[in-house]
Amino acid sequence: MALRLIDLSQEIFQGMSVFPMHQPTFIMTNMTHEENMVATGSKKLGFSARNLLISEHGGTHCDAVWEYKPSGATIDKMPLNYFWGSAICIDVSHIPPTRRIEPKDLEAAVAKSKQELQRGDIILLYTGHYERSFGTDRWQTTYTGLSYDGAKWLAEKGVVNIGVDAPAIDHPEDLDFSGHLICGEYDITNTENLCNLDQLVNQRFLYFGLPLKIRDGSGSPIRAVALLEE
Repeated sequence: MALRLIDLSQEIFQGMSVFPMHQPTFIMTNMTHEENMVATGSKKLGFSARNLLISEHGGTHCDAVWEYKPSGATIDKMPLNYFWGSAICIDVSHIPPTRRIEPKDLEAAVAKSKQELQRGDIILLYTGHYERSFGTDRWQTTYTGLSYDGAKWLAEKGVVNIGVDAPAIDHPEDLDFSGHLICGEYDITNTENLCNLDQLVNQRFLYFGLPLKIRDGSGSPIRAVALLEE
């Protein structure tokens, strides 16, 4: 069986767009090849490395339940099956940023995908926001997101991880952060800042978005990928 790997992760770099409440990313040189050769006395080989200062929610990342629920699990204590497994991607790219994603939208999108949403699934929402707005001033401000009822519809179907190709699963005007509120109520996670979801629309695939094992972490940057059968 031939498999195709699709990269769903955004690049990490200094100056990358970060959700306003989080730490901007800084990358600093720890040691150059030449400095290392002086330090070690080697005449043949030098090592170079850089330091990263990045939010646990910088770039493509997943959330720990603890981020939005003080009694919830931190990232190091969450089950790994929340971050990898069978997944489907549904198309909600027709929904404008002027409104939120409702249960009727999700139900119609799942039906159109001809996939069955199963308990324990990971679901990725293709909104088209990455293709339309990444790298522009609209990226952090103008996109659709789940309503409370929409997020609840997914949680009650048994999904364990809701992914999206936007900065957040919530609508940017939703100060109740309804998607995260539901994730806290149902002790599930969400994954934000995905990309290339257009290549997965209406398909079932194997998803991997494993977090770093950060002690007491509120979330973690990830390298999200999808494995598709050719």
